[in-house]
Amino acid sequence: MKDWWIYQGEGTPEERLSRLAGKQPPWRDFDGTPDPHYRAPGATGHPWERTARRGTGYVPDEAEIDAVNTALYLSRPLLVTGKPGVGKSTLAYSIATDLGLGPVLHWPITSRSTLRDGLYRYDAISRLHDANLQQLSGDGGTGPTAARPAEPDHSIAPYLRLGPLGTALLPQERPRVLLIDEIDKSDIDLPGDLLTVFEDGGFEIPELARIAAREPRVRIGTHDTLDAPTAPAPVDPGPVPPGLATAGPVAATVGVDHGRVQCRAFPVVVLTSNNERDFPPPFLRRCIRLHVQPPGPARLEQIIRQRLHLPAELDDRRRSLVQDLVRAFEEQRTEGDLATDQLLNAVQLRLSGAWSDDGERDAFLRTVLQKLTGPASP
Repeated sequence: MKDWWIYQGEGTPEERLSRLAGKQPPWRDFDGTPDPHYRAPGATGHPWERTARRGTGYVPDEAEIDAVNTALYLSRPLLVTGKPGVGKSTLAYSIATDLGLGPVLHWPITSRSTLRDGLYRYDAISRLHDANLQQLSGDGGTGPTAARPAEPDHSIAPYLRLGPLGTALLPQERPRVLLIDEIDKSDIDLPGDLLTVFEDGGFEIPELARIAAREPRVRIGTHDTLDAPTAPAPVDPGPVPPGLATAGPVAATVGVDHGRVQCRAFPVVVLTSNNERDFPPPFLRRCIRLHVQPPGPARLEQIIRQRLHLPAELDDRRRSLVQDLVRAFEEQRTEGDLATDQLLNAVQLRLSGAWSDDGERDAFLRTVLQKLTGPASP
């Protein structure tokens, strides 16, 4: 443990984050004003439990911890590369869990993803549909000339909702963790489109900027989901986006001034890539890069203990079982890519009594440790 570490450092999450405060470069200082009626999900409830369950079992090595802390001090995105299954995505959950930063905001990337998908969504079709219904409801049922149609609601707030990137950039005193998963699958333009947002720490919603003179402050939905019993009750929440005022988990709303979202604490952005493409130098220059190596035998055993909640000292039977499967995993990994969760599956099955016959060992390994690349095992 190094003195300068924030992630995996000494002290409570609050103490470590307070040590980080004010140490970012002056050119990465952002001045967004938080909405006092918006509260992001914290370290409670089902969304947090899902994040903590995944993040608690992650075992980072020193190079990974150094890279994460470098990104925290410089307020820069962390670009994580490596083979599939080495835990690149889980690192984001580990950061959120270790620092108590609330549920991870997840943006899975496809070839059709655009910058706007991550920032916000505007449901223009639903707005048009609702306006037509509103006009029909004011007709009185006797023809268009018998009654004057009701005045339509011109507010677009119910049809706007921030995406995961947009929600991460909301002004907060504590950063949110954003996972942009498999950025290498994106359209060629997306990495470049992200540059301005990463540099400015904010963005404009044109639909709200156009009506700023008439509605300078508008409440819209966020990407957050909150447990209904513990959801904050904002003062004057304004219109609730469609589909959010329902039983069960609900989405938070936030006030946006003059159509501009500007962060205060730059989010902890983790971008993952399976090395399926190269990125332009301007994009790489703005990222802290980390290549995650497949874990070795000792680290694999540590991961197994933490993820499967095994005691530090195992009895002879379980210790022999774990070591045997780790050796088999290491041997088969030399013939083709394997993911760590495949080893976890194998250990879980054997500890549960499945495939317990010694004569089935080879068939068991072929079934559970199938190579991720190349032809499948016969």
